[in-house]
Amino acid sequence: MSEEVNEVINEALDIHVDHEYSDSDIQVLDGLEAVRKRPGMYIASTSAKGLHHLVWEIVDNGIDEAMAGYADTITVTVDQDNVVTVEDNGRGMPVGVNEKTGKSTIETIFTVLHAGGKFGGGAYKVSGGLHGVGASVVNALSEWLEVTVFHEGTAYYVRFENGGHATAALKAIGPCDRSKHGSLIRFKADPQIFTETTVYDHDTLRDRLRQLAFLNKGIRLVFVDEREEEESRRKHTFYYEGGLKEYVAFLNKNRTVIHPEIIYCEGHEQGIEAEAAVQYNDGYQPNVYTFCNNINTVEGGTHLEGFNLALNRIINKYARDNGFLKEKDDNLTTDDCKEGITAIISVKHPDPQYEGQTKTKLGNSEVRKIVSDIFGAQLERFLMENPEQAKSIIEKAALASQARMAAKKARELTRRKSALDIASLPGKLADCSSKDASISEIYIVEGDSAGGSAKQGRDSHFQAILPLRGKILNVEKARQARAFENAEIRSMITAFGCGVMDEVDTSKLRYHKIVIMTDADVDGAHIRTLLLTFFYRYLRPIVEQGYVYIAQPPLYKVQKGQAVRYAYTDHQLEVIKGEMGSGLGIQRYKGLGEMNPEQLWETTMDPKNRTLIRVTINDAEAADQNFSMLMGEEVEPRKNFIIENANFVENLDI
Repeated sequence: MSEEVNEVINEALDIHVDHEYSDSDIQVLDGLEAVRKRPGMYIASTSAKGLHHLVWEIVDNGIDEAMAGYADTITVTVDQDNVVTVEDNGRGMPVGVNEKTGKSTIETIFTVLHAGGKFGGGAYKVSGGLHGVGASVVNALSEWLEVTVFHEGTAYYVRFENGGHATAALKAIGPCDRSKHGSLIRFKADPQIFTETTVYDHDTLRDRLRQLAFLNKGIRLVFVDEREEEESRRKHTFYYEGGLKEYVAFLNKNRTVIHPEIIYCEGHEQGIEAEAAVQYNDGYQPNVYTFCNNINTVEGGTHLEGFNLALNRIINKYARDNGFLKEKDDNLTTDDCKEGITAIISVKHPDPQYEGQTKTKLGNSEVRKIVSDIFGAQLERFLMENPEQAKSIIEKAALASQARMAAKKARELTRRKSALDIASLPGKLADCSSKDASISEIYIVEGDSAGGSAKQGRDSHFQAILPLRGKILNVEKARQARAFENAEIRSMITAFGCGVMDEVDTSKLRYHKIVIMTDADVDGAHIRTLLLTFFYRYLRPIVEQGYVYIAQPPLYKVQKGQAVRYAYTDHQLEVIKGEMGSGLGIQRYKGLGEMNPEQLWETTMDPKNRTLIRVTINDAEAADQNFSMLMGEEVEPRKNFIIENANFVENLDI
């Protein structure tokens, strides 16, 4: 191995090969120094996601105060310089001296890791964080942070700079109205830490604050964004007395519901609160979201298991007791019972245990029975008291059962005996010679013309081409059986080799880049949306794990004599025109078929030159809503979307 390679590896691993390991090598970092040195250990990343995490840490403290019954309003403000202010009207942090640190309690909270009111003592029964690092981590990763506390007629103030150190001790800065109480924190994220961006995304902040308001009925969350010019976007107030019921209504607003009343259940057991809200729509996809202490447990956990058990048990019992299922009939499956369901399950637990570090799966075993008992009893009561609505729900589940059997037969046709069984690959697939999935790519292209160019222009060692004929089925409007009978969909499932729906196993995926390559026009955009809808609904793990990409073919070919350049945007075209001067030949590409194989390779498929956009899912709830709105049966929401966004359209092909 060369010295250069060794040097790179050693630098990456932070190994100093020319130095002995001794006592002097052991560094003891002050708490906040450790946060600044390894911020990813505390906020996952220093990307835009980590930047927003700073806001959530402070907001969560206000939510905890509200859940304890001492606050009802939290206001988040972002000013023109991306300085964030979070104010709550709770008790206000204690302003005395902490006996263990000898500093003010507020300075202790903001400078000492694992210091806070969430480790016993009765200050908080339930908390979203439970680590006690939130405030101090935000302080450590801020260029500066200020705390003002309003307490018994006096305002107290302290400022932190230079990695979270107080510039002076906490001091009283004057009187305030005795009725005013609470805490106000202002901070500016440190650009030395957040090198990617220090600009907050309006929609990300707005949507999370709205979600928190849904999850905590009776708490008012106000979002003020002083950067916005439009009055309608400058201030949002979220307050939902109906809580989860209003959340479900919000999620179903673009869908046709099959029963008017939202089923709502709540209860307490062993100090644990459980809530659930449910309403069915006429769609085929279940949309179930679970939370523990306001944290979105995207991988589910024991609260979801308890919900599923109760749903299956009660619906089957009602169906048999009321003659919808005969003695000889098989029970409805949980999937049958969940077709078209929109459900929110939220638990508040004093001591939540999560599987893994990411808090995405709840592990407390006692929660399973508690949720099952509470939801099961109240769902059964709803069905018995509302026979017409119950009938709609049972009939939908029964239809889902019939469709499931038909889909099962159709689905069998998509299964390959083995990922290496080349004989079963679709005939129109031009496969690559490599069997190494990590370097293999498959381009999904529309039409024989583009498919022909792609097959001739590709590097056949690692690039496969799968041409599709026309537009694939819109799976948002079709049952599974129709989807699995569709030739184009079956070709993709077979080619990918990783299974489908709940059987997806990405370790068997034959290509680690699935590239959608369509024309740069309206039809191309529609085909791309249809494909993304299919991937999201039927192969979601491949999207979540970052295997799906969108190719960016050029919009223009610019030629002057023998010199040829390509422009991928209108702005890039103007730059190229300025650089190349007059006498240019400009060709506007409308389809991939207009490019010869060499041009397609050079501009769109050559890893050295191409631009690929990786498809990610940051918010499953928003993705569900957008796919339902854009691809579902309801016309009105789609019409409103077009009207609202018409001003942003450029280069419309008519």
